[in-house]
Amino acid sequence: MVIGVISWDLHLAGCASLKDKRRIVKSIKNRLHNEFNVSVAETDHHDLWQRCELSCCVTARDRRHAESVLTAVGNFVEKGPDFRIISSSQSFR
Repeated sequence: MVIGVISWDLHLAGCASLKDKRRIVKSIKNRLHNEFNVSVAETDHHDLWQRCELSCCVTARDRRHAESVLTAVGNFVEKGPDFRIISSSQSFR
């Protein structure tokens, strides 16, 4: 079994409050879970309006499958209109 994790540091330029941020983050998390059946959590910058770290995790039988899922998830996130990716990182265990 392989566990793959990808994390993004995001800039949410359109947010004027934590309520705006929660709306956008919840939407991203729901879309990723529904589309790719992955686990997603906000893992840092909880009190900042325009910044968020999201982490996405997938378990797979082999590394190749985990990599393909995380690549698809990464491509999906890159197209997000409500935010800009500052940085990202990926790991496997």
